[in-house]
Amino acid sequence: MEMLKDLLLVIGRIITILPLLLIVTLIMGKRAIGELPVFDFLIVIVLGAVVGADIADPAIHHIPTFVAILTITLLQRTVAYWKLSHRKLGKWITFEPTIVIQDGKLQRAKLKKIRYSIDNVLQMLREKNVFDISEVETAIIEANGSLSVIKKPEKNTVTREDMAISHTNSTITFPVIVEGKVYESVLERFQLDKTWLDKQLETQNILLDSVFYASINKDKQLHISLIDEQTSLPPIVH
Repeated sequence: MEMLKDLLLVIGRIITILPLLLIVTLIMGKRAIGELPVFDFLIVIVLGAVVGADIADPAIHHIPTFVAILTITLLQRTVAYWKLSHRKLGKWITFEPTIVIQDGKLQRAKLKKIRYSIDNVLQMLREKNVFDISEVETAIIEANGSLSVIKKPEKNTVTREDMAISHTNSTITFPVIVEGKVYESVLERFQLDKTWLDKQLETQNILLDSVFYASINKDKQLHISLIDEQTSLPPIVH
């Protein structure tokens, strides 16, 4: 009889806690399940431990588990807001994207810093259908651990557009303005300075404070997204 009571208790907890977890996941947002940055990964582990203990052990009180789940969710949302409001905080609690291949050459120091082996990178390249490292112009380990690859122009797959227009440069760009902050170190790599940037913005009648994100390519061309950028695309629905 006691065993049956415990089994019914476990079933009841599963039925009540799964809807709560669904709501919590939706509140945490798509990034929590789609990318799993470091902090969100820890949140998922803790939630799993709390929920698993609650379901498996009938001796654990159910109400404190609900309180723990809601508290963890509130913490995740608070940290996510802080990350958006304060970029430095975001850098402290997550990984930065790291260039691990440049011009077909592995960057040993960068690999060592993020504790990736050559085999790790080669496997990830193969998953991108890249089997020759010399074809890669730039490969980046993203904050979530995935690999982004830009192949050398002559190694790109030919498209219909390419039949009429050939690539002369790669499409990689570098951020020069992020939420109004100018990255002068990036400008220096292109032998440019903030005066040049100010002139480019002035030419387009754009104020620095109105720039949300701006990047520069190897042709020293700026691509700018404004804070109040409007889009004509319809919303994505499912």
